[in-house]
Amino acid sequence: MTEKTEQPPAPPRPLGEIRSWPRSFTDRLTAPLPGVRALARLARQGLLRPPADTLGEIPALPFEPGPLPPAEPGTVAVTWAGHASWVVRIGGLTVLTDPVWSRRILGTPARVTPVGVAWRDLPAVDAVVISHNHYDHLDAPTLKRLPRDTHLLVPAGLAGWCRRRRFTRVTELDWWEAVQLPAPHGGEVRFDFVPAHHWSKRTPTDTCRSLWGGWILTDPHGNRVHFAGDTGYGHWFQEIGRRYRDIDLTLLPIGAYEPRWMLGAVHTDPEEAVRACEDLGARNMAPMHWATFLLSAEAPLEPLTRVRTAWEATGRPREQLWDLPIGASRTFSPPLPSP
Repeated sequence: MTEKTEQPPAPPRPLGEIRSWPRSFTDRLTAPLPGVRALARLARQGLLRPPADTLGEIPALPFEPGPLPPAEPGTVAVTWAGHASWVVRIGGLTVLTDPVWSRRILGTPARVTPVGVAWRDLPAVDAVVISHNHYDHLDAPTLKRLPRDTHLLVPAGLAGWCRRRRFTRVTELDWWEAVQLPAPHGGEVRFDFVPAHHWSKRTPTDTCRSLWGGWILTDPHGNRVHFAGDTGYGHWFQEIGRRYRDIDLTLLPIGAYEPRWMLGAVHTDPEEAVRACEDLGARNMAPMHWATFLLSAEAPLEPLTRVRTAWEATGRPREQLWDLPIGASRTFSPPLPSP
C-alpha cells in the first residue's frame, strides 16, 4: 500500500472571477438527504425543539459581551457574535463568518441570546466568508447592511445570488481553491475553501445547486484559523489537517445534533467536534453553533457540558478549549504551544 503524498495548497485564483458550475453538487454529499418520511417522523415525534422542562436553562446560556480587543500586526483576534457568526481580525483585515445579526430567521423561533457584538461597534468589514446557503448561515437582511463593495467569498454556485443583491466583489470557489486579499501591513491574507459534510438548500427547487464547506484563513505571519461552517463528522477533517498544517484555532459546531438518526450526518455533536479538532491537528478549539437558535431537540446547555467532558477525556490542556460566552473574545500570536 503506497503512502499518500502531501498535497500542496492550490495557487490562488483571481478575485471576482466569473465561472460556470455543474447544475447540481449532489455528487459531493457524504450521506443521503432525509426524505419525506423522515421529516414526517421528526414532526410527529415532536423532536424539533428541546424538551419543555429544559427551557428554564435559557437564562443561563453564556452571554458576556465586551469590547473588541486590539489586533496588532501578527495577532489574530476572534469574537463570537453567536451561532456561526465570528468577527475575525487577521492580518489587519476584519472578516465576518456566516454573519447573522437578525433576531429571527426563516423557519425557526427567534434567537434566545442577543447578538454578542453590536453592529455599530464593528470595524469596517473587509470580507465576509459564507459556508453555505441555509438561512441561519446566509442571512440576507444582515448582508444588506454591508457596503456593496465588501468582498464576499462564497461557495461555488452562490455568486449569482450575491450579485443580484448588487454586491460587486464576489468570488466563488470550489473545494481546495483559494484567493488572497492584501493585508494592510504587507503581504496577503489567504482564504482557502475546504470540504464539509453538509448540503445546501434555500428554496424548494435549489437543493444542492450550490456547494457547502469551511474556510482556512492564513495571515502573512503564518497564523491559521479554520472555520468549519456547518458540518457532520467524517473523513474530510483528516484530509484538511494533512493539507493545512499548523492550524492554530478551529471554530467547530457543537449544537443542533439531536436526534442523531436525523442530524448525525450533517451536524457534529460535542464529542465528534472534539474528535474533529484532533483530526485537524488544531492547537485550539472554539465551539460554536449553539446557545443562539434552538434548532433541535437537545437541552440548551447540554452542548457545553458535553464538550467540556469530551475535552477533558482527551487529556489536552483545558486552556486549549476556548468555550467562549457569546460576545467574548480571544487573541493569539505565534508561536502557540503544541497539543
